[in-house]
Amino acid sequence: MNMSYINYRDIIATILMFTVGACAGSFINAVAMRTVADKKWWGKERSTCDLCGATLKSADLVPIISFLMLSGKCRYCKAPIKPRHFTAEILSAALTAALFQRWGVSPALAMSLAVLWFSLFNSLTDIENGYIYDVWAIALGVTGLLMRIGGGWPAILDGILGGALGFCFIALIILVSRGGMGWGDAVLMLGIGGAVGWKYCAISLYSGFMVGGIIVLPLMIAKKLKRKDAIPLGPFLAAGAIITLFIGSSFIRYFGYIIGSYPGWPWG
Repeated sequence: MNMSYINYRDIIATILMFTVGACAGSFINAVAMRTVADKKWWGKERSTCDLCGATLKSADLVPIISFLMLSGKCRYCKAPIKPRHFTAEILSAALTAALFQRWGVSPALAMSLAVLWFSLFNSLTDIENGYIYDVWAIALGVTGLLMRIGGGWPAILDGILGGALGFCFIALIILVSRGGMGWGDAVLMLGIGGAVGWKYCAISLYSGFMVGGIIVLPLMIAKKLKRKDAIPLGPFLAAGAIITLFIGSSFIRYFGYIIGSYPGWPWG
């Protein structure tokens, strides 16, 4: 009976986290779009249809559900709703619930959600206009360092080293490639590294470039992309960081003979 109660409670909590993630994804997507459009995302600004400009009502703005109920079309002009709205909501919802399952109620969960949501924002802006806003990337690092106060000075130092590793690694590539990458990517890794620490940052970099290679190389072979085409790196770096949130500790323990088996606070 007790086990049934625990499972039932876990299911309810996971559904709640899924809902929180969907709401966060909807909000982050709206903020990202308005930031790119140089519009205010606070105050009395109302959401509107991307095409006809009609002011959306509450029933049009329920994360995930509204998109499905409207069959992916605007209620007013019947134009297709941009897939990015639904994608941001479902990705944030699913990953938020998955991170809850991975870490439970813990400092690691709070840090993971900060990394997820800030990375989602930076990925959306990078995809939309090829630009990572430094202030939002730095905000992730500052948030992460503030959270690390709970782990004491070793955790704070780990975050500082992580930020330095992330920034310097990308900066070195930029200098060697003479501008082949943007400085926004370096600032993004500064923020991610400051939040996750140097070991997780190293794995994030590795995972991010692996994801990029897996996606970009087949497209280049199929001639869908050319070597000189501008490819946003931010989403790949963000994907690497999110993958690391799930497998980082296992990766570190497996290769512990190289970098030590302790992942660092709050992951260990």
